[in-house]
Amino acid sequence: MRSAGNDWEESCVICLWPLRSACPLWHLPHLSAETVRIAGFGGSDPAVITNLLNNVLADDIAAAGITVEYTPIDGDFNHFILNALSAGTAPDLFYVDIFWSGAIFSAGQAAPVTDATLAAALIPNIAAAFTRDGQLMGYPKDFNTLAIHYNVDIFDEAQVEYPDADDTSDDFATKLTAVHDALGDDVAGMCLVADYARFGAFALASGWTPFNAEGRTVLDDNFRRAFTFYTGLADTGAGVLAADVGEGWTGGCMGAEKAAVAMEGAWMIGFLRDSAPSMVWGSAPIPSDPVSGQRGNLIFTVAWTVNAASPVAAAAQTPAGLLTSENAQQAVLEQGLAIPSRAALSDNAYFDGTDVARIANRIVFEGASDGNVLPYYFGGYGGAWMEPINSALNAVMPGESDVDTALAGAQAALDTLTSQ
Repeated sequence: MRSAGNDWEESCVICLWPLRSACPLWHLPHLSAETVRIAGFGGSDPAVITNLLNNVLADDIAAAGITVEYTPIDGDFNHFILNALSAGTAPDLFYVDIFWSGAIFSAGQAAPVTDATLAAALIPNIAAAFTRDGQLMGYPKDFNTLAIHYNVDIFDEAQVEYPDADDTSDDFATKLTAVHDALGDDVAGMCLVADYARFGAFALASGWTPFNAEGRTVLDDNFRRAFTFYTGLADTGAGVLAADVGEGWTGGCMGAEKAAVAMEGAWMIGFLRDSAPSMVWGSAPIPSDPVSGQRGNLIFTVAWTVNAASPVAAAAQTPAGLLTSENAQQAVLEQGLAIPSRAALSDNAYFDGTDVARIANRIVFEGASDGNVLPYYFGGYGGAWMEPINSALNAVMPGESDVDTALAGAQAALDTLTSQ
């Protein structure tokens, strides 16, 4: 701006010096100052985001002439954001979990990513997860896949080889059964849950795909083979249902030493550090299918998404890009807090470490690109798509139904669902 009665140059919008040529930040890009409201999860996430905004990215945000107002949301974020979008009070930039992304994207409530180079910079399966009709609809911040985590001392006591990258599912089951046979009923091989969120990795490894070219779900012979394998683990002592030993998830079983193995993501690192600090443990990839030779996995991921109705939607693209930049993801990775979505970090020195957390993180990172890997997302069906499969698992694993009967019921329910 110019001041009446003098010949000052236009002032600097970043540092507000009256002479822009004297401003030490004048060489940086100058934009109109705008406030961008962002919101994410509560829990431990605010510490990560606050550090990025106030330290790692502070200079970049200032250079863009943007003020960021950050609000973490405790409780059900999905419920919060859907209500806020409906009421017109949603923040300018917010998290979208891949599982419930369909409701946001199909309603046109997300603005496409404007960075034309971002998709190519991401791990391909991560980019695909948030792409709709050829457009990337979010800035993926990080992700998780599943891995096998195991108690070293239990395997040593049982004198059984640890799970490793060469295991097929048959090899894996043999090891689990041997652990149980050696140690008795007090320790099962693997903790199991009757949930596609864990079983799905074995189904995908078989070569089965959730939706065929016509958009229908067919529980074919590959699916049946994986289903029979997974549900049969409890019959031999190779596995035990988490609920049968008073646990709600596979990590709880392992942490309490009720099972030698848990099938979880990198969140196991923090859980075991806090709940079982003296445990010696390791990690391995998901076993491959003995017929297809492939591994399978599910991607659990979240993206920063720009509110399409925001008056500062264009400006909101900038912090979204910064919060998911290689610089930001490097900082988070070095703290062992999240798995980066950018392919360039696959060769990061962090993954070369030999401590258990770094090895686990590397295995989870590599899981996104190893075999038949799909996002934890089921189109417009959401959780309703999983219900028939989960019901079949819940019927067979406790011995209440046989495989043929359970899968016939699941197929009938999926036929009805996917033909609508």
